[in-house]
Amino acid sequence: MRALTDAKDRLQGLLDAVLAISRELDLSVVLRRIVTTAMELVGARYGALGVLHESGEYLRELITAGLSEDERAALAGVDFPHGEGVLGHLIRDPRPLRVGDIASHPASVGFPPGHPRMRTLLGIAISVRGEIYGDLYLSERHDGRPFDRHDEDIVVALAGAAGVAIENARLFAQVRDSAETFQRLLLPTLSDLSPFTAATVYRPAAEPNRLGGDWYDALVLPDGSVGVMIGDVGGHDLRAAAAMAQARSMLRALFYDRRTPPSEVLTQLDHTLHATTDIPVTTACLARVEPGESGWVLRWSTAGHFPPLLIGPGAETEYLYAEPGLPLGVSTGEHRPDHTRPLPPGSVLVFFTDGLVEHPARPLDENLTALAGLAASLVSRPLQEFVQALADRHPSDGRDDMAVLALRVPLGPGPPPGAATAGRSR
Repeated sequence: MRALTDAKDRLQGLLDAVLAISRELDLSVVLRRIVTTAMELVGARYGALGVLHESGEYLRELITAGLSEDERAALAGVDFPHGEGVLGHLIRDPRPLRVGDIASHPASVGFPPGHPRMRTLLGIAISVRGEIYGDLYLSERHDGRPFDRHDEDIVVALAGAAGVAIENARLFAQVRDSAETFQRLLLPTLSDLSPFTAATVYRPAAEPNRLGGDWYDALVLPDGSVGVMIGDVGGHDLRAAAAMAQARSMLRALFYDRRTPPSEVLTQLDHTLHATTDIPVTTACLARVEPGESGWVLRWSTAGHFPPLLIGPGAETEYLYAEPGLPLGVSTGEHRPDHTRPLPPGSVLVFFTDGLVEHPARPLDENLTALAGLAASLVSRPLQEFVQALADRHPSDGRDDMAVLALRVPLGPGPPPGAATAGRSR
């Protein structure tokens, strides 16, 4: 009866272990979970998973578990084993291996300096699509006994599920990377905006599918002013990415073609999207930087989007809070106001999406303050380094994708109103 109970417990433990590793999609997490799960199933103190090099002749990576802090410190500076000795025996002969005394095994070459002494070993190969992917090594049962046939059988069963989990994680990584590449291809490379300098950065979400609807764009308009756009289509899937591409393309065409204020361009975009597509709710900020009487002037309108951050020539910061308009896709009948602000020479405008600042554990105002302080401390850097640093050190939780576009206003006064238009009409 006791043996039957133990067998049921082991089977349930195996099923739980298979579910645990199957839920993971990140390959590094899957590999570590395989090691720790196998250790739990057989009560092993130490565990490792050696990933084979493409040649299949040696280990290119070794994931270990069970070492204490002191044991890890003793191995500092010692290269991990690449498949010599008993570990190499399993590479050459992938049949399950149980060793009661490692030191007495014919293939043993001893342990490197600082390595904890291990007496017993259970080694099981892991196959993916019929090819050996790596080897799972377990050592030293907590009860001091050598590994037995029951241990071998349950780890062999786990290895079969592990191969499937590894393949799933690898396929997911391929899809994720392809999706990220696809989304990056949808975003533009900015053209020359002289006399302004601009820089952008896009970061995918930390969520598994890594797709999103954040976008940006900037272009020189026919009248010589510079148009800037940033927005966020709701959702985190291929539909959101496709809708983002539609909205950005339409907005670019409308902005370039029309000489109307930004609010009217957003209204026309809203009507066009409503009539031609089934786009999710979308936020956007649309801005023109144009010559004024005594310098450059920002004219902008928002559709439910965050205000731009203005960083003055002395690194003073200000969010350009103003009456916002409704997001796109909510109602086509509501007017969105326009706003105007002179821009000091040498100042920097930062347009960004919510992925840069939103964190469920902190108030939004706190994160906006943190972003402003971070931007002020970094603004003296070259503009591309500046936006990269903002994306690296953002105050958000990183679970949403993020886009940042920064525009540096040239030093000195801007051209007189109409000068840029005349220069481009010749």
